[in-house]
Amino acid sequence: MTTIASQIYQALAEEIAKGVMVPGQKLEEKVIAEKFGVSRTPVRDALRELGARGLIEMNPRRGGVVARIDTEQMADMLEAECEIEALCARLAAQRMSALEREQLYELHRQYAACAAEKDIEGCRDINRKFHDAICRGAHSVTITAMAVDLRVRLAPFRQHQAGPADIRLQQSLDEHQKVVDAIRANDGPAAFAALYQHNARLSAGVMSRFAAEAAK
Repeated sequence: MTTIASQIYQALAEEIAKGVMVPGQKLEEKVIAEKFGVSRTPVRDALRELGARGLIEMNPRRGGVVARIDTEQMADMLEAECEIEALCARLAAQRMSALEREQLYELHRQYAACAAEKDIEGCRDINRKFHDAICRGAHSVTITAMAVDLRVRLAPFRQHQAGPADIRLQQSLDEHQKVVDAIRANDGPAAFAALYQHNARLSAGVMSRFAAEAAK
């Protein structure tokens, strides 16, 4: 996708995750293009990506409609993400090169600096790079692709966690530390457990808020 299409995708994905756009709501290319002040081409690309991620259901020549994702589907995706990313961490502990391990540690240090400044957007960006580095570090094309696809699809929902930002950032920082320590020590089982527990905690928060929104 182009930068403009990516920005439109992110904006629409967040509106879907927040419930601003409800299941069954139509997304018309012309209306969205006017909203963002762009041509239909990047809008079409953004909608196609939303469709690929399962966030909308595409209708040929008519745009799309917001998909209906129930609590059972959300729980299923979150469970899969926890297992697959934890597997990536275990493999990364066994397969990452020395350079890759140091790059992961550097991302962890950058996250710590952003967390100290309560820079939520900065932490969000580095967090994505941190998890991507672990997935790539598994050195398995198939498993990495599955992990990245789930993370991208769930990203809009993960962004809306409850609780004070400083506490949430510190929790993630502490949990990331355990993951980094295990990977740098070549301890596969510990890396699996650390990343699984980290994602499971976040998933519980996502499910709580998702269920609350679904009940409205």
